[in-house]
Amino acid sequence: MTFLRIASVAALALATLSACSNDGEVPRLMNLQSHQDSPDEFSIVPTQPLQAPPDYQSLPTPTPGGGNLVDPDPRAAAVEALGGRISAERTSGVPAADAGLVQYAGRNGLSPDIRATLAAEDEEVRRDGQGRILERMFNSNMYRAAYEDQILDPQAELLRWRAAGVRTPAAPPPPE
Repeated sequence: MTFLRIASVAALALATLSACSNDGEVPRLMNLQSHQDSPDEFSIVPTQPLQAPPDYQSLPTPTPGGGNLVDPDPRAAAVEALGGRISAERTSGVPAADAGLVQYAGRNGLSPDIRATLAAEDEEVRRDGQGRILERMFNSNMYRAAYEDQILDPQAELLRWRAAGVRTPAAPPPPE
């Protein structure tokens, strides 16, 4: 009788555990938790106080990446906060020094939907590498395992480029 009870409890536990799946959800590979008393990045950024508009009907339609009533030009504020020149930020187009690089990067054509394509491919990689049930239950970090095939060994790449005859004057020395 005792063996039957233990077996039934074990079977129930396994059935319950097997029901823990996340079908349809995008896998979370990094389970980040802060275990230290560090400053909150949002509390150290200087922001303007919020203001209520006089009439909500007269507000413009929100535009992604656009300004708002409190912070009309967030990019200029960031440049100024970091000690940069706002006039240098106002340039448009590709600087002449970078024109060759941009032209070379686009030599095989440009895909207008590259972000959506990369997002779909990345989700597929994350689904394949999301870990087993116990790894997910105990919040194991599966990021490195999922992207293992895409990780470069910097020293091996450096040696490969040097063997090909490419000068690498700014490369750091090998780790000891």
